[in-house]
Amino acid sequence: MAWANIFLFSLFLSLHLHHSDTQNWIKAGYWYAGSESPIPDINSALFTHLICGFANVNSSTYQLSIPLADEQYFSIFTATVKRKNPSVVTLLSIWDGLAATAQSILGNKVNTSVLSSMLNQSSHRKTFIESSIKTARQYGFQGIDLCWVWPNMASDMTNMGVLLDEWRAEVNSESRNSSQAQLILTMALHYLPTFEFGFYPIDSIQRNMDWAQVVAYDYHLPTKENSTHAHAALYDPSSHINTDYGITEWLAKGFPPKKLLLGLPYHGYAWTLLNPKENAIGAPSSGLAVTQDGSMSYKYIKGYIRSYGATTMFNATYVVNYCIIGSTWITFDDVETIRTKIAYAKGKKLLGYYVFAVANDDNWVLSQAAQEDRNIQQPKWRLLVIILTTTATVILVLGFVIYYARRRIRNSKGIVGTSKEAESKLVNRMAAAGDFNSNAPNLQVFSLAEIEAATDKLSIENKLGEGGYGPVYKGVLPNGQEIAVKKLKQASKQGFEEFRNEVMLTAKLQHTLSDGTFWTGKNALTSLKGLLKGFYISKNTQMTIIHRDLKPSNILLDGEMKPKISDFGMARIFTKDEHEANTGRIVGTYGYVPPEYIRKGVYSSKSDIYSFGILLLQIIGGKRNACYYGPDENLNLLEYAYELWKEGKGMDFMDPSLDDTLYSFKLIRCLQIALLCIQEDANDRPSMLEISSMLKNESAALFVPKQPAFSTRRDEDEENIFPLRLEIYSLNEATISEMEAR
Repeated sequence: MAWANIFLFSLFLSLHLHHSDTQNWIKAGYWYAGSESPIPDINSALFTHLICGFANVNSSTYQLSIPLADEQYFSIFTATVKRKNPSVVTLLSIWDGLAATAQSILGNKVNTSVLSSMLNQSSHRKTFIESSIKTARQYGFQGIDLCWVWPNMASDMTNMGVLLDEWRAEVNSESRNSSQAQLILTMALHYLPTFEFGFYPIDSIQRNMDWAQVVAYDYHLPTKENSTHAHAALYDPSSHINTDYGITEWLAKGFPPKKLLLGLPYHGYAWTLLNPKENAIGAPSSGLAVTQDGSMSYKYIKGYIRSYGATTMFNATYVVNYCIIGSTWITFDDVETIRTKIAYAKGKKLLGYYVFAVANDDNWVLSQAAQEDRNIQQPKWRLLVIILTTTATVILVLGFVIYYARRRIRNSKGIVGTSKEAESKLVNRMAAAGDFNSNAPNLQVFSLAEIEAATDKLSIENKLGEGGYGPVYKGVLPNGQEIAVKKLKQASKQGFEEFRNEVMLTAKLQHTLSDGTFWTGKNALTSLKGLLKGFYISKNTQMTIIHRDLKPSNILLDGEMKPKISDFGMARIFTKDEHEANTGRIVGTYGYVPPEYIRKGVYSSKSDIYSFGILLLQIIGGKRNACYYGPDENLNLLEYAYELWKEGKGMDFMDPSLDDTLYSFKLIRCLQIALLCIQEDANDRPSMLEISSMLKNESAALFVPKQPAFSTRRDEDEENIFPLRLEIYSLNEATISEMEAR
């Protein structure tokens, strides 16, 4: 099997590794008295905590009160839900009131907030705190939740911190004096820790609250905006109004992830499209649809979809579901989105999630989807990132080698003669060409007999693969060390120059990162990988190595799935002051060399970036670079990937073996990184250091990629910029022997 196939097969196989989740996972949900669902219908077995809402605060006395019409529900809530799940913990939720909340969501100034006025005086706070504890105990609740998501002024933030300190102190005191279990204290938070007038008292919240739940929804409303949007987008490449940005901000402010719950909305919103044919996210609309405020419970949405026989679609870029029924556009979280968000919360090591509201579920499919993720495997994405990051790091290390040869090796033809004569000539010429003994490892030359003994006379059973130079064989030395032996073809035009180049470069690299292979003489002598001893790191000299042919067959995997970059015969050394160079001799593999190299013979560090992008597309897509794709099979791999990404259908590009719906948004991120690498203009491509950071930091913002190189689908403003015939570059992976630059 070819090394490229082994690499891809091993990658896909490894992505099935399991990882148990031992986190003490919180699964909370709100139920409010105004819902149509009776309390006995709640499937409390799917939750660890259930929150009953809402208690109000009297605007005069600041004591807690339960609406008279709802008192019957509050009095039976705890006992009823515990019948199905005795271990479920119940909490009483306090709300600032519908009017104040609605105005705050719409961004309007609220001057009549009861909670704001309560905070201003210590006596009011004391009354509120004592009343909240008394009410919770009276109705059998085990905790209290403060659902005040939209403070409205800077003083609210300062006073809130004081309130939480006093509340926690009173809860502790009440527990000691009554010998009852201490009440849980929680609160809901805006998706961002900062407002235009200040920021949350983070220290006080994390010190006094058992946890806080992020309200990660209602970002966009049809009553407020004239364009469609995902109201609970996990990601949003066009703005910071998204859950990932908010969670990242909370964590960056020092809020511990073990005290954060991620909010999951069991509701969506409906817009009226101006033009049903323009129905993507961001399409123009004339406002709300279906209901009085455009809001729809998940149960209602699914019934609505079934009635019209509509199809639900999933956008992996934003992580959102939506459907289009005539001119009505509805966005909501379906099973795919819920699972993805649960996996995201676990990836961020959050404490758990909460749903709003449990009564909106449809036959509990959403809560069951979240429940199913309790013991799922750690996502395949993690191993994918490890492999890609390691590969990127290897390439990065190639850009900083440890020593620059004092003298350049003179150009020469290949060595001929018997194996012993070849060995002698080789050693002499290498010594004459450069001083390998000063700062580089001592290289050992092996005889043909030793090589034949190690490889069983280069038997076909030991053949690993074959490239442009010739076949590569596996061998084992007497000391048990495995080696790779490369044998040059008789017809190969590449000889001593490439051999010298590879030995020079590999000898200067750290063997734990490169493990290069090298050979001696045509059809005869080879040397080994991994036998480099004694390394010298120069602080004053830096070099960059341009690989000039990065492709799957040049990436090998060891027994621990660690990638190794091989084949430096065509590599080019750059000093630290060089940025690019020209050549009249173009070598490489069709489909992996960038446009500037093909057109003008210009190569730089960004040439390897292009190759890496192609490699990344092949890994996540499982597709050949030499084929055509799309409905009409008229798009090359680059165009096909770009068109699907641009249309929000990036998951259609992914290989079925990477069926990782839970982490599809990360695969989409991987696709976007690859597209950034294959942009036509080398200056637009990121550096390998930036790529490594992108792969490691999943929350970092990414640029929007331009049309890929060798694309026949130029945007209008890009037409005629690069009129290169595509068919020249759509051949099979045949190695370019020599071609004059244009």
